[in-house]
Amino acid sequence: MEKSQKLFFCVALLLAVLAIAGNVANAQSTICKMPVAGLMACKPSVTPPHPAAPTADCCSALSHADLNCLCSYKNSNLLPSLGIDPKLAMQLPAKCKLPTPANC
Repeated sequence: MEKSQKLFFCVALLLAVLAIAGNVANAQSTICKMPVAGLMACKPSVTPPHPAAPTADCCSALSHADLNCLCSYKNSNLLPSLGIDPKLAMQLPAKCKLPTPANC
């Protein structure tokens, strides 16, 4: 379960980087059915040293995401390079009271 959370945040960070870099022209763009705005809403919850509790916007976006798709990003080195703590990212679905994919 924690691995799927880690993967989810890897994808979220990737989208955030793309949005910041200008490669995502529209805030309605999605990755694994999660909008960039939702990914950005989750970033404070996975950024050390004092992560915030996930917001309703973060959890709502995550609840509509394809978590199996997000799991495909679990081995990415992107999270640490963006200042995201993978352990915090893996905890996000549980904090949002969401199920995690069985084979993640």
